[in-house]
Amino acid sequence: MRFVRFAEKGEEGLAIEEHGVLHGLLATDRNFPGTLDSLVSDSEAIADAAVKLRAGKRITAAIDYLAPFTASKKIICVGLNYRDHSAESGYAQPPYPTVFGRFTSSLIGHKTAMVRPQLSNTLDYEGELVAVIGKGGSKIAEQDALDHVAGYSIFNDGSIREFQHITPQWTIGKNFDSTGAFGPAFVTADELPAGCLGLTLETRLNGQVVQHAKIDDMVFSVAELVALMSRTMTLEPGDMIVTGTPSGVGAARKPQLFMKPGDICEVEIEKLGVLVNTVVDETADAQAAA
Repeated sequence: MRFVRFAEKGEEGLAIEEHGVLHGLLATDRNFPGTLDSLVSDSEAIADAAVKLRAGKRITAAIDYLAPFTASKKIICVGLNYRDHSAESGYAQPPYPTVFGRFTSSLIGHKTAMVRPQLSNTLDYEGELVAVIGKGGSKIAEQDALDHVAGYSIFNDGSIREFQHITPQWTIGKNFDSTGAFGPAFVTADELPAGCLGLTLETRLNGQVVQHAKIDDMVFSVAELVALMSRTMTLEPGDMIVTGTPSGVGAARKPQLFMKPGDICEVEIEKLGVLVNTVVDETADAQAAA
C-alpha cells in the first residue's frame, strides 16, 4: 500500500495511490481514517484505512504534498553508511553507525521548496532510504528487526556543509528549516523486498545523475540498524531511521557542487517513487522572523 499525505486548499488529507491514481479523504470527512502518525502502530488499522481511502474521491485537483509523518519522536539519521561515501568524505569507515538527529521542524514534502539559508551557500544533497518503525521495542534481535518496520519512504538530507562541520557534531548543519525533504509516499513493507535489498537509489541534480547505488551497499542494513539502535534506546511507533547516503555528494566533488536557487533535485528509489524538490533562497523576511 502506498499512502500520500496532502493538503487541498489548505485542508489536510490522506490518500492511497494505486496505478498512479490517488483516492483519498480530507480530515474533515467523517470517514477519514486518521493520520499516518496515528495509524502506523497498527497493521490492521492501516489496512482498514486503505479500504476507506479507496472509497474516497479521486484526487484530480492540485494538491500540496506533505511530509508523510510529522509527529515522530525520533528521527535517527545515519552517517557514513556507504563505504564510498566515507572514503570521499575523508573518514575511515567507522565500526559502529554514526548517528545524529533531525527534528520535525526541518521537514518538507515532495514538490515543496528546499530552502538555501542566507547564512551559507553550502546546501548539499543526500539521497537516502527511510525506514519507519511500526512496532516499538527495546533490544530487538536482528533476525526480528524487520518485523518492527512498518514501511519505507525517501529522504533528501539537505545539509549545510559549512555548519555541519562548525562543531565536532553534525546536528546544526543537518537541521536548517526546510532542508529535510521527505516523501512523496509512505510504502508499507509488504510491498517491498525485505529491508529494501536489491533496490537502486539514484539522485539527480538538474537531470544529471550525481548518486547511484544499491541499497545492498549499505554498511549496516536496515535490520542491523534497527537492532543496534534498539540496544541503547527504546524504538517507538513512528520513529524514523534515515539510513545514510552513497557517494557523489557535492561537497566531495572538485569543483564542489552545491545546490543553488532554481536547481531541481530528484531522489529516486525503485518501487518507492521519486522525491522532487526545487531549491529557493531564504527570504529576508524569513531570516528576520527567525
